[in-house]
Amino acid sequence: MHDFQHIFISIIIEAFPFILLGVLASAVLQVFVSDRLIARLTPRNPVAGVLFGCLLGLLLPLCECGMIPIVRRLIRKGMPPYIGMVFIFAGPVLNPIVFASTLGAFAAEPAIAYARMGLAFFVCLLLGFALYAFMKRNPLKLGLHSFVSPGRRPDGDYQYNHGHANGGVAERVQATFAHASEEFFDIGKYLIIGAFVAALAQSHADPGLLTAVAASPALASPFMMAAGFALSLCSTSDAFVASSFHGVFGPGALLAFLVFGPMVDVKNVLLLFSAFRSRTIVGIIAFLIAAVWIGSLLTEKLVFGT
Repeated sequence: MHDFQHIFISIIIEAFPFILLGVLASAVLQVFVSDRLIARLTPRNPVAGVLFGCLLGLLLPLCECGMIPIVRRLIRKGMPPYIGMVFIFAGPVLNPIVFASTLGAFAAEPAIAYARMGLAFFVCLLLGFALYAFMKRNPLKLGLHSFVSPGRRPDGDYQYNHGHANGGVAERVQATFAHASEEFFDIGKYLIIGAFVAALAQSHADPGLLTAVAASPALASPFMMAAGFALSLCSTSDAFVASSFHGVFGPGALLAFLVFGPMVDVKNVLLLFSAFRSRTIVGIIAFLIAAVWIGSLLTEKLVFGT
């Protein structure tokens, strides 16, 4: 129980500032940034759009906890959904803070850091093209906030009218905090549930299971992916946890942990299901499981020669 309490509180404290940063940025986008500006800055070419979604984390280096409110707002403001969804999964890995922390954690083997960036980029690139080809509906759930009034556009999609465009500075600042508080309480409850499940998994893990699984490369990668999902670590610090497994697991399994964990973990999945349609999220998670598993095995053979 002591371990459970410590881990639960640690996850909440670790994730809280990123959730807060995410909802504040989302509210600023809603109140101060026009739909036309978002539409003008977003590439319309699908190849450029996917690349834009993969590399947007270089400009917005946020943890996965802060991604969802921002992307939800960007999609509502006109960003093509496939670009926003790619950013959700690419941003937590493909950003300079995560690269620097991984390089520091694996100073003795920097190839792990470069391989992490390369595998994450390739997986997200494939995901972006798959979403562009197969995701035909807007993935957002509707009616999540009292301040949102949806209306049908002629193309059958939804638009959101808030009426802040012509307000004064004081009114906009007040609206920013109102939007942020609404979104924080909407998302925060899922963070608490996710932290509870992750703490339960961490406090009951069997250390003796590690060596048995590590002996089989085909099982080691999915096991470490499951560990990344259950542990729900922040992408800026998970490399230091992964480095503690160095020597027990091969580079492929470590990469599976480092790439899949920030993209799909307990708290992140609950947040995703709270904001987006369930069928879309299930399909994306299934794709990421297969892509990261196969990609980690291929990277281990081709890059590390093991």
